[in-house]
Amino acid sequence: MGGRMNVHPELAGILAGMAPRPDDPLADIEATRAGFKALMAPLMRRADGTVLIEEATVPGPDGNAIPVQILRPAGAAPGPLPAVLYIHGGGFSYGELDGPSPMARDVCTGTGSLVVNVHYRLVPEHPFPAGFEDCYAVLRWLAANAAGLGADPARIAVAGASAGGCLSAALCLAARDRGGPALAFQTLLIPCLDDRLDTASARRITDPRLTNRAKMRATWDAYLPPGTVSPYAAPARADDLSGLPPAYVLTCGLDPLRDEGLDYARRLMEAGVPVEVKDVPGAWHLFEASAPGTALTRRTTRHWLAALRTALDTPPGPAVTS
Repeated sequence: MGGRMNVHPELAGILAGMAPRPDDPLADIEATRAGFKALMAPLMRRADGTVLIEEATVPGPDGNAIPVQILRPAGAAPGPLPAVLYIHGGGFSYGELDGPSPMARDVCTGTGSLVVNVHYRLVPEHPFPAGFEDCYAVLRWLAANAAGLGADPARIAVAGASAGGCLSAALCLAARDRGGPALAFQTLLIPCLDDRLDTASARRITDPRLTNRAKMRATWDAYLPPGTVSPYAAPARADDLSGLPPAYVLTCGLDPLRDEGLDYARRLMEAGVPVEVKDVPGAWHLFEASAPGTALTRRTTRHWLAALRTALDTPPGPAVTS
């Protein structure tokens, strides 16, 4: 990365101790999956009494069975809960392979929601649209079975980080275009949205210790079959962003994806969609996994959870016309 890298003071020492990572995370996918599992292991809380977890499967679009975990806050008050379809990140190719992620648990406890954590099919074994269609199938299942699950069908949101943010944004486009299900909110955390990688931040972030343009190029090349330009694969490709649910977009200053996230937020605003934007200067893509104990991580997590909780606690109102 050319020039001075303005790292957040709380993160400088952590970055100094990080080792370079391969530019192609899929070249040895099993090693990448093992490395991510080791990174996340200290954060994967087991039974602590705050969340009740149920394992289930949902019929997939290709005759496959999609594993899901249904999280409920322990001691939740009677009555239907808001519901969140949480979609894990991990470059479409790895992620929370052993259980609900810390983010899924945070959504459950931090918003008082029923959370469906979906384990969609991964690349390189299953390129687009397999993982996307799995997520859409689970979204439809959640909406159709909301009453039986104890969820409110009028308060269903999607949330995800990185690749999960991409899939969350894509689901909102598909739900609009395919006639449902209705969504109340989209939480897009450090989302990858544009396979073209032609922004200033994508070109600027080259540090091999961080998610950078080279790693994202390899990720998109594995996810997209040749010639694919579908907005359900790369939501930035969508020509029309009108009629989408309100959004929260989180970006980070040292993330190659920062500018495409900000561009997408601006386009949503221009299309009349309410958007809240949070940028974290001096932080890198998924910095929370490397710096879980920092005040910066706690503040960032509280911020996006508060936005999601507020959206789910607020009943939809009538449209106002001018």
